[in-house]
Amino acid sequence: MEKFIELAVVILGAYIIGSIPTGYIIVKLFTGQDIRTVGSGSTGATNVKRVMGKKWFFIVMLLDAFKGALPVVLAQIFANSFTDIGLLPVLAAVAVILGHSKSIFLKFTGGKSVASGVGTILALNWMVGLIIAAVWGIITYTSKYVSLGSMIALALSPVLMWLFGAPAAYICYCALGAVYIIYLHRENIKRLIKGEENKVRN
Repeated sequence: MEKFIELAVVILGAYIIGSIPTGYIIVKLFTGQDIRTVGSGSTGATNVKRVMGKKWFFIVMLLDAFKGALPVVLAQIFANSFTDIGLLPVLAAVAVILGHSKSIFLKFTGGKSVASGVGTILALNWMVGLIIAAVWGIITYTSKYVSLGSMIALALSPVLMWLFGAPAAYICYCALGAVYIIYLHRENIKRLIKGEENKVRN
């Protein structure tokens, strides 16, 4: 019974942390605008940049990455159940991503979970997380498309987890997470195909 209580606490706690709408709060505090009515309607860093500029893009991105990593790290440190298969950190990672994209505080709207997703990967395996972040940066810089960099970087994550000998639960999480985040980018994919996707810089 204690195992399942711990399981519920981890999932609920991670979901609530993930639901904290960083981008929404910052834009609302400093401009009074609802970020969901701007650009793509996402609460993520890329949309925040449209309202508040590059500095706030990086601030929100880092805060969202921290928000993604925190529940995973807490689960790794304090969880006593299912430690042999690394289940609780993975469930924390899933819950925080769902919280970010479907925030309970924003009527189940939110961002596309890229920064928070990278944060969870960093917490699960920092080497894989750093490679993913580097791939994202290189592709985004060269292509000028944040969405393309995000999708390619996260699509590589399960392969990298496997190469680094991570537990099967981590590999499965990265595979499912990549599919979910690419699904959240489905409108971006359509715009990329049409050549209508917004560039991060001119």
